Amino acid sequence: MEYQENTISKNNFEECIKCTICTVYCPVTVVNPDYPGPKQGGPDGERYRLKKPFFYDEALKYCLNCKRCEVACPSNVKIGDIIQLARIKYSKHPPTLRDRMLAETDVMGTLATPFAPIVNGMLRMKPVKKIMDSVLKIDDGRTFPTYASQKFSSWYKKHAGSSQGAYPRQVVYFHGCYVQYNFPQLGKDLVTLMNAVGYGVQLLEKEKCCGVAKIANKLINDAMRDARINLKSIRKAVIDDNMQVIATSSTCTFTMRDEYLHILGLDNLDVRDDIMLATRFLYNLIDEGKVKLVFKDGYQKRVAYHTPCHMEKLGWSIYSTSLLKMIPGLDFIQLDSNCCGIAGTYGFKKDKKVLDMDTEYMFGRSFLVRPVTDSLYTWQDKKQNGYQKNMRKIEKTDVYLPEGSNWFDFWTGAKLAGGQTIQREVPIDIMPVYVRAGSIIPWGPAVQYATEKSWDDLEIRVYPGANATFILYEDENDNYNYEKGVYS
Repeated sequence: MEYQENTISKNNFEECIKCTICTVYCPVTVVNPDYPGPKQGGPDGERYRLKKPFFYDEALKYCLNCKRCEVACPSNVKIGDIIQLARIKYSKHPPTLRDRMLAETDVMGTLATPFAPIVNGMLRMKPVKKIMDSVLKIDDGRTFPTYASQKFSSWYKKHAGSSQGAYPRQVVYFHGCYVQYNFPQLGKDLVTLMNAVGYGVQLLEKEKCCGVAKIANKLINDAMRDARINLKSIRKAVIDDNMQVIATSSTCTFTMRDEYLHILGLDNLDVRDDIMLATRFLYNLIDEGKVKLVFKDGYQKRVAYHTPCHMEKLGWSIYSTSLLKMIPGLDFIQLDSNCCGIAGTYGFKKDKKVLDMDTEYMFGRSFLVRPVTDSLYTWQDKKQNGYQKNMRKIEKTDVYLPEGSNWFDFWTGAKLAGGQTIQREVPIDIMPVYVRAGSIIPWGPAVQYATEKSWDDLEIRVYPGANATFILYEDENDNYNYEKGVYS
């Protein structure tokens, strides 16, 4: 009986058919060899973790929770939920001061709003960014969203709240932290739009952050506290006042509809279907013939649209794109639906910086490669209608060495600390390559095919600094017998 209790999961991981399509769609796996991937870290890893927590891999922290894996899964396995719940249950690393500061959006927003011009100016200063980078591990390459000088709820109470009751139909607006502290104009525009189609806009009796940032940073007790407050206010609006709850953030909507139940274990089924995106609500009104939109003449604009990951998970992108396509004179371009890679608080963390870099890449688990794609020694001379070159001075390029490890310059053997950006000289015949400390690299002759030269004189290069193991096997070179175990 004890064995059965320890191997039963609330998640549907046993429905995984091991097709690995989730791994193909994962934005992290393709750029981070340390991340085991959604299949291995999710359903496969769950089987082991249920038997022994020892098998938990701290590399699951690299999961974005973008839900791309769940969108791709043909069996509807809740892969992202499995990974997030494993992090909450098994991780031995408590939230840091940085994690708490990034997750407490209501606290930080409330403190910043009265001093918005000063705070915004300071957050843009390079010295401040450098201090946050070195002390808090908040990446200095990121730019914080600008804080507004007035909260949306304050504007609403002063300029809009008293007039909303005059409209024949009513909705309740969950504005979320971004509208509340950073971009109130979006909320103002929503109020104007809903009033134009005959709806008054009310606010929840009491609203807290949806909790997505707290869940991502493992502040689960705080997330549950806020979720309960939100659900109490939502129930009053939906059940007592018979009003629909709409939101302008797909992540807030997704969190309240799905994560409250799946991650926090809070029953929201009595109000879940009454929480929806404003675009879906408006589209349904138009589709049912309850509203007819009128547009001004002469409007011309070209718009590119990127579907957010959590809207993709909700399956509601069709409503936003359809509304945009209704606008006369709008040249609509829908971008490929890919994860941005820096969602929420994730992208501000220094240890996640490498996942959004397009100037270098990992070749396997040991080699960091920084291709030189800029023209450093030649340039176009428009006056002479040709190209000029200067080979007398050796140019340099920036290389970021990921933290968590030391690195060795492949060409010089110089040892460098991770977590810093260096300038590396790049002669015309050298491309920066670095080897992770703790790597064991077999080095053989340069060959074009397996049997061109003998491998008898094999060099083993060991880069010290961390424990490592390496298995080298030799097969027959010209067949697939190794798959049957024919190798030494």
